[in-house]
Amino acid sequence: MNRNYRLILASASPRRQQLMRDAGLPFEVRLKPVPELYPAALPPEEVPEYLARLKAKPFAGELLPDEMLITADTVVCINGKIIGKPGDREEAIAMLTELSGNRHLVVTGVCITTNARQLSFSAHTHVYFRDLREDEIRHYVDHYQPFDKAGAYGIQEWIGYTGIERIEGSFYNVMGLPIQKLYQALDRWPDQETAINHP
Repeated sequence: MNRNYRLILASASPRRQQLMRDAGLPFEVRLKPVPELYPAALPPEEVPEYLARLKAKPFAGELLPDEMLITADTVVCINGKIIGKPGDREEAIAMLTELSGNRHLVVTGVCITTNARQLSFSAHTHVYFRDLREDEIRHYVDHYQPFDKAGAYGIQEWIGYTGIERIEGSFYNVMGLPIQKLYQALDRWPDQETAINHP
């Protein structure tokens, strides 16, 4: 791991912070509000990386030479559309009902920025839910209140233990940060950056 930089994580997500800590990556949290807007014509799979770069823009000109900024964004896609965070209980139930019995795609975009250069990449994971009963969906929403999670679920919570049949790709990507891929990028910085710039 490259120890020449102090890592700055621009995310309030407790899942991302946990993954960074568990991977042995010391960091500090530094937040700046950014409207998460993207071009309507942008393919859903490209949105997270676009937003990760967008979240880095408010820090332009502020980073010290020994600081490295990490920004990220995660989206859930099904049937060619993005499912965001639910606004309320009924929307969360509706999202999980749509995911039930289907395969969906989770994409996380990550952007690494210093005052001299920037690298961004995405990770893709396919998630397969079994058919969920209505009472199971309501139980999960009422007890876990997943209103801060894209797609209205956390893979590391009860619904993941009982409802997800299998995944193709990184488990941690579904949690919100492809930590292995990020670790590899930090370890190789600034060399071989193109080697990790793929799904």
